[in-house]
Amino acid sequence: MFKKIIERLFNGLIKENPTFVLMLGMCPTLAVTTAAVNGLGMGLSTTAVLMMSNLMISALRKFIPDRVRMPAYIVVVASFVTIIDMLMQAYVRSLYAALGLYIPLIVVNCIILGRAEAYASKNPPIPSFFDGLGMGLGFTAALTIIGSVRELFGAGSIFGLRIMPESYEPIAILVMAPGAFFVLACLTALQNKLKAPSATNKKDFICNGNCASCMDGSCSIGKTKEENQ
Repeated sequence: MFKKIIERLFNGLIKENPTFVLMLGMCPTLAVTTAAVNGLGMGLSTTAVLMMSNLMISALRKFIPDRVRMPAYIVVVASFVTIIDMLMQAYVRSLYAALGLYIPLIVVNCIILGRAEAYASKNPPIPSFFDGLGMGLGFTAALTIIGSVRELFGAGSIFGLRIMPESYEPIAILVMAPGAFFVLACLTALQNKLKAPSATNKKDFICNGNCASCMDGSCSIGKTKEENQ
């Protein structure tokens, strides 16, 4: 069991990182990462929902009829999102105001529904819980890294702490909408340079980067050739 837990955590953090490898959840990734604290807050909120929804869906997997499984998943996820939304509104109002609409939109985040369908609905509760934790931590790390880079070069600070010298002229575009695309592209290029797991490292996918071939269900996104053999 311990080995399985470690494998699930490593899978979410590195091997199938939802942002840098699977390229999921791009809407909040690009929208809320104007500052490191926003990325951290969004990531931890999503992590909490992932863990609890995976646990609940796994526990109920034998009782949910197959033909209504997606509506059932959405009801479970929406319940936990509502709890998180109310807690943030009560205790971290500044972060709640910064994230705004993107907190309720966690309900339809493809990372959460994807893990519910791909893993939690087919595996026991404990591994499913740690699968959610691993994916959530991977998402949190990605958002925090992107937010830190944008805040550092766009405002000269990280988590509100001044890092750059006073003479530094901030690159204002990095804390604007186009900056998210620039930073994500640069980080993905760095992944490729270092030969790290990445959505654009074609050799890591059974479809060899030809995503159209996945439409017939003949391959599994995010799994290597060795895993599918």
